Amino acid sequence: MTDLLAARGQMAMSLGFHILLAVAGMAMPLLMVLAELRWLRTGDAVALDLAKRWSKGTAILFAVGAVSGTALSFELGLLWPEFMRLAGPIIGMPFSLEGFAFFLEAIFLGIFLYGWERVPPWAHWCAGLGVWIMGMTSGAFVVCANAWMNTPTGFTLEAGKVVSVSPWEAMFNPAAFSQVLHMLVAALEAVGMAVAGIHAWALLKDPGSRLHRMAFGIALTVGGVAALAQPLTGHVSADHVAEHQPVKLAAMEGHFHTARGAAFHLGGWPDVAARETKGSLEIPYLLSILAFSDPNAEVRGLTDFPEDQWPPVPVVHIAFQIMIFAGMALAGVAALAGFLAWRRRALPTDPWLLKLVLVTSPLGLVALEAGWTVTEVGRQPWVIRGIMRTADAVTPMPGLVVPFATFTVLYAALGLVALALLRRHVFAATPTVSAPADEEVSHARA
Repeated sequence: MTDLLAARGQMAMSLGFHILLAVAGMAMPLLMVLAELRWLRTGDAVALDLAKRWSKGTAILFAVGAVSGTALSFELGLLWPEFMRLAGPIIGMPFSLEGFAFFLEAIFLGIFLYGWERVPPWAHWCAGLGVWIMGMTSGAFVVCANAWMNTPTGFTLEAGKVVSVSPWEAMFNPAAFSQVLHMLVAALEAVGMAVAGIHAWALLKDPGSRLHRMAFGIALTVGGVAALAQPLTGHVSADHVAEHQPVKLAAMEGHFHTARGAAFHLGGWPDVAARETKGSLEIPYLLSILAFSDPNAEVRGLTDFPEDQWPPVPVVHIAFQIMIFAGMALAGVAALAGFLAWRRRALPTDPWLLKLVLVTSPLGLVALEAGWTVTEVGRQPWVIRGIMRTADAVTPMPGLVVPFATFTVLYAALGLVALALLRRHVFAATPTVSAPADEEVSHARA
């Protein structure tokens, strides 16, 4: 394993692990505040129990995410010193603001966890809302920094050195809006559907459980609405990629030859040597429509660009297809569940639907990982598009296989610890509140 491959592998593993915890920190607080809101409005003790369970899960994932995020910050400096030398002064502001949002999130989470009997109920709920807002804001700032790597702006280079920086222009670069929008909705979709799947499994075992029924309804609503909205945010993202990163779009689609009225390749395997995508279902005009909202628009193919600037086309294309299939499957499940709820004016909990939600629930996380593969691998061979190649950014330190193996063990241990804590304190925990009482109802509505 070369040092470059080891560095990229370690970074990919670290990001792939951390992003699961990051999206939990962005979306889980919304679920817990919705559960608490139901308690505040109705005095239902089951809703209070659910809010407390979900808050424990949020705290566990927040703590593990803080560890993996800290490791990532070290890896950026140790593995990619040339990248940080150039990019640090430019994208330092979104990273600093992310840290500020993270600290506020931690403060609000502390109030939420330990303030149940110490602060007024509505103030306590506002603290939970603060956890969610700061979690989403923290994620948005990180995505802004990543978007800059795709559309670097806000700086001037002279002789390879940064001589002037416009931090606001760099942070709000052309890719920022589309990437942030797509990521925030993806977080709600992935976590909402995953949590819905967990409680669907619990309902199949215990159909009479009010707690799991309530949890299933809240999580499916959040994840389902996001799943239906995600194709729209994906279209916004595709429009941006078509304009600013045409070679990435061509790799995503396995589109080798420039054409008007370009077809969309569904499935298939890009044969780079033959310059064609074999075995795909071609949908005429769809790529031109998706990229430029014009069925006759010209879409540039890979052969328009030097081959040394192509990303690994099969990897990008397959990851993109996985993301599309997973996202559309979840949107279909959400549409079906929404139709049944509208028709019956009640939450559908048919066993076949619960099984369908359970089977498809991991697809949001699969789509999330595949989408980030498209984003990062699709930018190759650049770490900063058009400015610095990945091979020029890596550390000259030899022997990177050792830290790669070490961090693999670390993340495996963190994952096992997180699962054990979640099982003990969330899934297998006894109820944290008793049946509703008159004084509890009056307290909630005070």
